[in-house]
Amino acid sequence: MNVNNFAILMSLVVVLLMGPVFIPFLNKLKFGQTIREVGPQSHLMKQGTPTMGGIMFIVAVLVSFIIGGFLKTPYYTVIISFLLFATIGFVDDYIKVVLKRNLGLRAYQKMAMQVLFSLIVAYITYDIGNDILIPFTQVKIHLGLWYYPFTMLFLVSIVNSVNLTDGLDGLASGLSIASMIFFAAVAYIINDSNLMNISLIFIFALVGFLYFNKYPAKVFMGDTGSLAIGGFIGGLALLTGTPLFTIIVGGVFVMETLSVVIQVTSFKLTGKRVFKMSPLHHHFELSAWSEKKIVRIFWLVGLLLSIIGIIIY
Repeated sequence: MNVNNFAILMSLVVVLLMGPVFIPFLNKLKFGQTIREVGPQSHLMKQGTPTMGGIMFIVAVLVSFIIGGFLKTPYYTVIISFLLFATIGFVDDYIKVVLKRNLGLRAYQKMAMQVLFSLIVAYITYDIGNDILIPFTQVKIHLGLWYYPFTMLFLVSIVNSVNLTDGLDGLASGLSIASMIFFAAVAYIINDSNLMNISLIFIFALVGFLYFNKYPAKVFMGDTGSLAIGGFIGGLALLTGTPLFTIIVGGVFVMETLSVVIQVTSFKLTGKRVFKMSPLHHHFELSAWSEKKIVRIFWLVGLLLSIIGIIIY
């Protein structure tokens, strides 16, 4: 087994080994999820399930990147994006879980940090991510200095969309795996073995986490995990010049986010709600769909969208 294959395997093994130790540790510290009463009543049974489990796959990815020697140009940019947004999520979770302030970071604080970190990622990826591929064409647009506001908008959007989607057991984890299949395929198409390896590292780490996160979840990823995932996918998209493809590949994330925007806008303008509850997965819950059914159908849609993205690419 070569070093790269070992690194990929370790991303899975580390998570699987951490789970039986780390999850009871979170329980012992009483790092349990607080369930909002305004959400679906069926979620109240999840009260106290340990959160911040995203630390497990973050550690696994870091270990595998070090083993595989991927902390080098240009691949280190992905891990920087990953860790920067994981930091925001960790601070938010820490405030909610440890300091017992349910709302965590204030909205303006979280947004300010996301904007700042997005600009940092834009700076370090400026020379390698500036040429953006337009879907359905072979045309690449060089954004120049417009790359900074574009990257800021893109990264803020993707990390928050993953965060909004993380509301059912295994939902965000499975959809992220589906999205990552696209990047693994892109790496194969452009014959970039290093890009393929780091994509597989993340896929295997998420598969390991999904073992503990599937219904009924033994642990939640928390904002620590969901924002980290958004940072990783966003970093890979910038590295490969495919951020516009994430609209297709991450179509379920997009729909979840749009459902919130539509719901809020409709209620403010007309006083009426379009959905029974947003994000979209809650609408289906209140339409008497089981949690497992929603997750499996959303996973299937996510996988189909990833395949469509590969075909278009």
